[in-house]
Amino acid sequence: MDILQCISPIDGSIYVERELASEAQIRAALDLAGGAQRAWQLTPLAEREAIVRRAVELLWGRRGALGTELCHMMGRPIRYAAGELDGFAERAGYMADIAAEALADIPAPDRSGSICFIRRQPLGMALVLAPWNYPYLTAVNAVVPALLAGNTVLLKHSAQTPLCAERMVEAFCEAGLPRGVFQFLHLRHGDIDRLIRAGEVDHIAFTGSVAGGRAIAQAAAGRFVRVGLELGGKDPAYIRADADLAQAVASVIDGAYFNSGQSCCAIERIYVHAEVYDAFVEQAVALVRGYQLGRPDVPDTTLGPLVRAEVADFVRAQIDEAVAAGARAHLSPADFAMDFRGTPYMAPQLLTEVDHSMRLMREESFGPVVGVQKVHDDAEALALMNDSDFGLTAAIYSRDATAAQMLGDQLETGTVFLNRCDYLDPALAWTGVKLSGRGCTLSGIGYEYLTRPKSFHFRVEP
Repeated sequence: MDILQCISPIDGSIYVERELASEAQIRAALDLAGGAQRAWQLTPLAEREAIVRRAVELLWGRRGALGTELCHMMGRPIRYAAGELDGFAERAGYMADIAAEALADIPAPDRSGSICFIRRQPLGMALVLAPWNYPYLTAVNAVVPALLAGNTVLLKHSAQTPLCAERMVEAFCEAGLPRGVFQFLHLRHGDIDRLIRAGEVDHIAFTGSVAGGRAIAQAAAGRFVRVGLELGGKDPAYIRADADLAQAVASVIDGAYFNSGQSCCAIERIYVHAEVYDAFVEQAVALVRGYQLGRPDVPDTTLGPLVRAEVADFVRAQIDEAVAAGARAHLSPADFAMDFRGTPYMAPQLLTEVDHSMRLMREESFGPVVGVQKVHDDAEALALMNDSDFGLTAAIYSRDATAAQMLGDQLETGTVFLNRCDYLDPALAWTGVKLSGRGCTLSGIGYEYLTRPKSFHFRVEP
C-alpha cells in the first residue's frame, strides 16, 4: 500500500503519513460526487451560502491549531502562520456576499409575447488541485465559489500539506454540507492524470508550476472541459523617482521575502529610478539584514526555511551564477547562522548590478532573493518589466496615480498595483497572462468560469 509522507522542513522529520487513495476509493468518490451534485444544485442558494459561512467560521475559529500545522508542514514562521486563515475568511466571505448577484438570472430585452433570460448553471464536478505554499488561500479561491455555484468539489492538496484538505472537508461537513458534495483525495500523479481524463470531471482548477500546468492541459486535451491554471510568476516592482521611498522599501521588501519568497506573486525583480536608487538600496539592505532566520516554531523567527533542501539549493545556484556574471551580493550568509547548503534554511539575499542575461532576473526563484536594477525613465522600466515569460502582477510605487495608470495600461500582467504588492483583493479578478496561466478566480467574473450560461426563450401565448 502506497503511503504519503509529509516531511517537515523544520528538521526533516515525518510530520504526517497518509494512505494514498486506491482505485476503488477514487471511483467511489467520483460516484458519490456525481450522485450528490444534482440535489446540491437544486438546494436554494441561501441555504448553500449559510453552510459555507458556517464552515468558514469553524475554520477561522481553529486558526491557531491550523497555523501550527502549517508551520510544521511547510515551514512558515509560527508568528505568521495563522494569518492565512484571516485571508481565507475574507475571500470566502466576499464570494458569499456577491453570490446572489453574480449568479442571478440575466434578463434579456422585453419582447412582445416572450419571456427571455439567461441562467447560470453549475458545470458539475470541480477538481481542485491546490499547492503547499498558501494551501488555504489558494484552495478557497476555487472551492468556495464552486460550491456556492452548485458544483460538487474534489480537493487534492499537495503532499506537503495534506492536513489542509482534511481540515477543510471536516469543517464543511460539520457545517451541514450534504455527503459527497465536498471530498478530499490523497493521490499519486498518475491518479491525477486519470481523474482529469475521467468523464465525470467538468472543471479543473490547478495552482502550481508551469510544468504542472502543461501536464494538466495535456491531460485535459480533447475533453472540452474548463481548465483554470494559476502558474508561476516573476513579478516586478518599479520605484519611480517621486515615490514615498520609506513606504516603497517597506512594501516591496515584505513582498519579496514574506513566506521566504514562496509566493506566486512575490516581488522577484525591482527596478529603481536612478535618482533614488542608492537610497533605496541602502534602506532595503538594512531592512533585510534585520530578518531573523531560524526554526519557524520559534516565536522570534521572521524568516523560516524553504519547503525542501533542493529548492533552497536551486535558489542558491541562481545567486551564485549571477555573482559569477558580475552581480553584487549585499548580504553575507554568515550573518544568518542557520544558513547551510543542503538544508532548507537559506539566508536572504539582495543583488544589484544585475541584468536580464542572468537566470535570477528571468526564471522564477520562489525563494528569499531579489535583484535590483537601476533605470533612468518610465520607458526603460516598462520595457524591462514586460521582458518576461510571466505576467501575474506588477507593482508601481509613485505619488502620481495618472502616470501609474498609463504605465499599468501597458503592463503585460493580470494585476497592477500602485504603492502595494503581494495581495489579492477578492473583489478583483485574479488572473495571469503568458506563462502565469489562464482563467480567472475571485470577483464576480470568477463565477463565470464555474458556471455555464443557459438561455430561456419562452413565447407566452396571449
